[in-house]
Amino acid sequence: MKESKEEKFKKIIAENGDKITRICRYYNPNTEDQKDMYQEILVNIWNSLDRFRGESAISTWIYRIAVNTSLSFTGKAFRFMKLQVSTDQQNLNMLFDDNDLEDKLRKEANLEQLQNQLNLLSVIDKALISLVLEGLTMREIADIIGLTEPNVKVKIHRIKEELARKLLNNQ
Repeated sequence: MKESKEEKFKKIIAENGDKITRICRYYNPNTEDQKDMYQEILVNIWNSLDRFRGESAISTWIYRIAVNTSLSFTGKAFRFMKLQVSTDQQNLNMLFDDNDLEDKLRKEANLEQLQNQLNLLSVIDKALISLVLEGLTMREIADIIGLTEPNVKVKIHRIKEELARKLLNNQ
């Protein structure tokens, strides 16, 4: 028996609800706006569910909808959006290539400084970093953002270098 649209939707939300919530948190610090954004993402998933062709992983498709909806939701004010990063973010160390634990702990202690630097990034750079923080692969990020994988790698590498340089200069 074929799965109904409603069953498929419920399954997608059950498996990806946490990801959607995190994206909403990244793109908007206001709890009520996050709830509205979450609902708008759900509506967009429902509306495009019949058009999902399986050419990418369902999670990549969900991220693409969530990021695009978040960008639309926030509109022109997005470039002033404050990227919210918490210290318990397990993928925080993805921003740093350094394997020295002591150095990572020092960097995590300077989270406020990092957040300030993240919030100075351009719109596309904020979107890229939010997906890095989600632990996505370069291929997945490229699929979501609509850039080539080499272009994504170069952009993320440059963002990381710039963040590291600014953080080291402010020590």
